[in-house]
Parts: sequence; structure tokens; C-alpha cells
Amino acid sequence: MAARFKMKRKGVGQLLRSEMVRSEMVRRAEVIKSTAVSLSPVGGSGDPHSGQYKASWEVSSTTRGGRRRDRAVAYVRNTAYYARWVEYGTERVPAHHVLLRAAQRGGG
Repeated sequence: MAARFKMKRKGVGQLLRSEMVRSEMVRRAEVIKSTAVSLSPVGGSGDPHSGQYKASWEVSSTTRGGRRRDRAVAYVRNTAYYARWVEYGTERVPAHHVLLRAAQRGGG
């Protein structure tokens, strides 16, 4: 006789919010963060913020993330106020796409 499986939405929700899933998301985020740190540009000796961007990477997590707040997620972000300009560039500075490249290399 073949095995039977009946999915319960409540059980799937509990799994998506479980500590096991959250810890795996954090592990992957830490891998992405370490890649982002290694890819981060550092200004020269005349730069007033030399090394600040590289030192501003952080990981956070929650069990109430996602569009419907129903799953565990982890976030990688840079808290330097100029991080968006480093990522996307300006009319004078080319985009570095640090977080994009780090995520493409994967958190696996």
C-alpha cells in the first residue's frame, strides 16, 4: 500500500516560522554578508569615511517576515547613510552593486 500524505495549512505555517527555518535563513544571510564585506570598496586616505561602508554590514531576522508576515526571514543590510549610492551609483560615481553581486554568489 502506498503512503498517504495530507497537508495541513497550520502545520506548514508552523514550519515556515520555525527556529529551524529561521536559523537556516540567518546562516545564508551571514554567507551573503561575508561576501558583501569582501566586495565592499574602501576609500583612500583622503576619504573621510574610509572603511565605514565595509564595517556597516549587518544581518537581522524575524519569524514574522515576508509579504504576509507568515514566515521566517533574514535580512542583510548596510547601515551607512550613503549605502544606496555605493550600490546604485550616482551621475559621478559608478554603481558597485555590492549586495547584488553578493546575493548572486549565493547564500548556499
